[in-house]
Amino acid sequence: MFDKLEDILARYESVLEQLSDPDVLNDQEKYTSLMKEQSELAPLADKYKEYLAAKQAIEDSLVMLDEEKDEEMRELAKEELADSKAAVERIENELRILLLPKDPNDDKNVIVELRAGAGGDESALFAAEIFRMYQKYADSRHWKTELISLNENGIGGFKECSFMINGKGAFSRLKYESGVHRVQRVPETESGGRIHTSTMTVAIMPEAEEVDFELDLNDCKFDVFRASGNGGQCVNTTDSAVRLTHIPTGIVISCQDEKSQLRNKEKALTVLRAKLYDMELQKAHDAEAELRKSQVGTGDRSRFAPTTSRRDV
Repeated sequence: MFDKLEDILARYESVLEQLSDPDVLNDQEKYTSLMKEQSELAPLADKYKEYLAAKQAIEDSLVMLDEEKDEEMRELAKEELADSKAAVERIENELRILLLPKDPNDDKNVIVELRAGAGGDESALFAAEIFRMYQKYADSRHWKTELISLNENGIGGFKECSFMINGKGAFSRLKYESGVHRVQRVPETESGGRIHTSTMTVAIMPEAEEVDFELDLNDCKFDVFRASGNGGQCVNTTDSAVRLTHIPTGIVISCQDEKSQLRNKEKALTVLRAKLYDMELQKAHDAEAELRKSQVGTGDRSRFAPTTSRRDV
């Protein structure tokens, strides 16, 4: 473990040195890559420096105990030694956690899709509340929320809603939110006071960069149309809305939130790239699960032929 930490610290210091190089500062792509690497290495490097300082404090305390004759100073050295040993043990545990394999998508932005499920208008109202919940959570972490598409039901509910959350570590915080969410309550649409059960679905996808997934634009078909819904200058008067169809998969994405057709097209491509990237991740996960299952089986006794026991010998 410590050999690996030494390599990480050496690499961290090398990256810091490169970042101060004028040639690197003029190369925006390399500079951005090094800044990202520096941000990833910093927690480990700083924690390992803290560990080395605690180890040095132990050595200094032991030397003081050997050389110091004054009892008061020896007592101080003993306290320092105990504190440093406790710090070393704590930091070692923290380093082990930091060295655990990390999901490469954890630091990415996320695209969130909300869809109303069972429950009619009440499920749409529930979806709208979930959207506001994620929006407030993003605000609390100083993340930026950007609406991509919205299909309302006329009473404040959302039949469908897609939005992006931009912020460091967004995917790591939200990736386990995917699935079906349920609410049981007396809805605003209920006049008899009965409790209803309504559902809505949440899909969380990491934003895919061009280096993550190469999208062939020849597989994409774009249609433009006039935006509908709550208006505003130019929104309902120009063909700014975009419908993107990915021909190989049949995925259709509509985006009409922006006034600019070009901006809506960029958003639609971002969502499509994320969907395709998520599909590739799922395929890899399924293949890995199938390989594991083929190697270890289910553990069912019926899969194995009877063997001779000690009693039969």
